[in-house]
Amino acid sequence: MSLIIQSALPDSSISHLVHSFWKLENNTGKEIPSTILPNGMVDLAVINIDSSWQISIRGLDTMPSAINIPVGTKMYSAGFKLLAVEYLFGDSIKDVLNGGRILSDEIWKFSNNDLSSFEIFCSRITQIIKSISIENIDNRKKKLFELIYASEGSITVKELSENVFWSSRQINRYFNQQFGISLKTYCNILRFGSSFKHISEGRLFPEHNFTDQNHFIKEIKKYSGVTPKELSKNSDNRFMDIVAIKKTNPKNG
Repeated sequence: MSLIIQSALPDSSISHLVHSFWKLENNTGKEIPSTILPNGMVDLAVINIDSSWQISIRGLDTMPSAINIPVGTKMYSAGFKLLAVEYLFGDSIKDVLNGGRILSDEIWKFSNNDLSSFEIFCSRITQIIKSISIENIDNRKKKLFELIYASEGSITVKELSENVFWSSRQINRYFNQQFGISLKTYCNILRFGSSFKHISEGRLFPEHNFTDQNHFIKEIKKYSGVTPKELSKNSDNRFMDIVAIKKTNPKNG
């Protein structure tokens, strides 16, 4: 009996919308305490609860959240980039900041066969995304997110504004209305999430645009509640993001 965690990257055809796919299965025979970390993703989760599947969407997290994973939990999820919110879900997610809501949208439907394995789930959700007709993506938004993700959050609001020809005030209004946080806050969260890989490998020094080591430690503690060293040790697999990043599979498709 064990805790099963898998993670995989999307194929290039949807990588502008999807960050990664996850699977979690608690076969340990006991409830598992865990912590959700801010990672800059919007998660669509399909969870088996009392022998039935429930689909939900979780907004951005801005702080660590303690949760308990019940015995027998089985979950598949897709971590979406922010461009997907408007063009796949068509709605603001500011109401689910640090929380979630049940999805009843007919688009996101899965059969029992779709949920029979992680690989089939990844294939099915990729198929759903490709089936959604996306027209007239705002070029400013497309370039904005390309720059944010390419820099892993290590880019200033001023630089972004100058590169996409969109005022800082307008960008922040868009972020607050659509996601519930400012652009600067999102970049800080994304930079934090981008540090998971090197922290999981024991590299406990800043590899992104942190001012210095003290700034790095302060930001890691702000968003995880622990020091980089404690996050790296990840006692009792408390931080699932750290476990999953060590088990990420190559791109699908």
